[in-house]
Amino acid sequence: MPDTPDDAQGTRAADPEAEAERRRRRARFLRELAEARALRDRVQPRRAKAARLRHAMRMRTFRW
Repeated sequence: MPDTPDDAQGTRAADPEAEAERRRRRARFLRELAEARALRDRVQPRRAKAARLRHAMRMRTFRW
C-alpha cells in the first residue's frame, strides 16, 4: 500500500509538535539516566572506579 501517509517520515514532518514532545521526553529521560548513574557512582565508589578503569583501558586500546 504505497499511498498510505502514515510512514515514519511523513508523520514526523506533518506534526512538529509531536516531534518537539518526543525531544522533550528524550531529554528528560537522558537527564534522569545521568542522575541515576551519578547516584550509583556515589553509593558504589569501588564499582564506579573499576568501570572508569575499564573504560580508560578500552579507550587506550582503541585504534583510530
